[in-house]
Amino acid sequence: MKKLALITATAMITSLSFAQGLKEKEVPTPVKASFQKLYTSAKETKWEKEKDNYEAEFEIEDKEYSVLMDVSGNILETELEISIDALPAKVKNYVLKNCSGQKIKEASKITDVNGNVTYETEIKGKDLLFDSNGNFIEQESEKKKK
Repeated sequence: MKKLALITATAMITSLSFAQGLKEKEVPTPVKASFQKLYTSAKETKWEKEKDNYEAEFEIEDKEYSVLMDVSGNILETELEISIDALPAKVKNYVLKNCSGQKIKEASKITDVNGNVTYETEIKGKDLLFDSNGNFIEQESEKKKK
C-alpha cells in the first residue's frame, strides 16, 4: 500500500513538472464532455496539459478542486482542498516536529482512480506528501513543479 501511494504521488509530481496551460478549445472533446457531465456546477475552470493527460482546476461551492483525466476523459485522480483541521493528526504532528515552527498554508486530499488517498500540505513554498495514514512520503518545492 505504501509503495502504491509513493508511486502515485511520484507520478503526480513528475507530471506536474511538465504542466502546460491550455485554452478550453485545446482540450479534446471527450475530456471536456466527461468533465462537463461530472462537474456541472464547476466555476472558473482552468486547464493544463500534463504529459498525455489533462487537468482541470475549478471551484464548486467555494471549494477548490482539480481533476486529472486521460485523453478519453477517464478520471485518473481528484484533488480537493480541505481544511487544515481535516488532516490526519499524524500529518500535523510531522509538520510540528520537522518544519521548525512553520505553519501549513494549504491542505489537499488526493484520491486516485483506485480510491487510494494521499494528503498534500503546502508549507513555505514546498509541498509535503503523506499517505492515507498520515505517514510522510516526500517533499517537493513549488519552484520544481513549474
